[in-house]
Amino acid sequence: MRQDTEKRDASDQELKLEIQKANYFATAARENWISIVSFLIFLVVWELICRFDLIGPYQLVPPSEVITVFFEKLTDVNPDGTVLQQHALASLALALAGFLAAVVIGVPLGLFMGWYPKVNLLVRPLFDAIRPIPPIAWIPIAILWLGIGMTAKAFIIFLAAFVPCVINSYTGIRLTNPVLIRVAEIYGASNFETFRKIGVPSAIPMIFTGMKLSLNAAWTTLVAAELLAASVGLGFMIQQGRRLARPDIIIVGMLTIGFLGALMSWILTRIEARFASSRRLA
Repeated sequence: MRQDTEKRDASDQELKLEIQKANYFATAARENWISIVSFLIFLVVWELICRFDLIGPYQLVPPSEVITVFFEKLTDVNPDGTVLQQHALASLALALAGFLAAVVIGVPLGLFMGWYPKVNLLVRPLFDAIRPIPPIAWIPIAILWLGIGMTAKAFIIFLAAFVPCVINSYTGIRLTNPVLIRVAEIYGASNFETFRKIGVPSAIPMIFTGMKLSLNAAWTTLVAAELLAASVGLGFMIQQGRRLARPDIIIVGMLTIGFLGALMSWILTRIEARFASSRRLA
């Protein structure tokens, strides 16, 4: 009798889980459809506004024309002298150079500032002085120091991406559980061992958050950085579109930046998930 009751309870529990799972997928599907429909409505309204000349052709073009220009730009060098793929690769290399430099320098610096008080006392005043300065304000001095080549552009992007890396790494290691630190001290671990084995692992989620913010900052600064005597790049392509009153070129450049930024963010999220999974297995 008791076994029958346990079987019924287990069966009821499985049924509840199946119902919850079905409800979850139904809700997710409904929300996805709502998002798709709202996006399609936006495109239709945009198309109609342009077709009925409510906005001039030198200010906005319909989405159908943007799609056409996108595919044409894959093989056509007009009006800026380079195909879309070369613009995208140049911008991707520039954004990655600045972003990776910010991660390599900013993450360790933030961790050391958060863990070692003397490092914090030494670096914090200078960092607090530099942090509020917009990256674009560094353009004139970057030209004086580094000229107008790729190094100067990567430097501007580095400055934009550097601050979030430092702040989030600093915050992450400062939030290390003091109980774990105390246990490590009891077992005779040195300060550096505690930093390496407890502090850094506990800061990993905040480090990845900082890297994502840095990645966004790198892409938002890209267009300004590519104003420095560029002859290729998505920022240059957008500027040429502005000079020639070609909103279609501008929008294609903007959408390409958005796509590349989203792709890199997705890759970073996948790396974070894999890293978290390996830590759980360990």
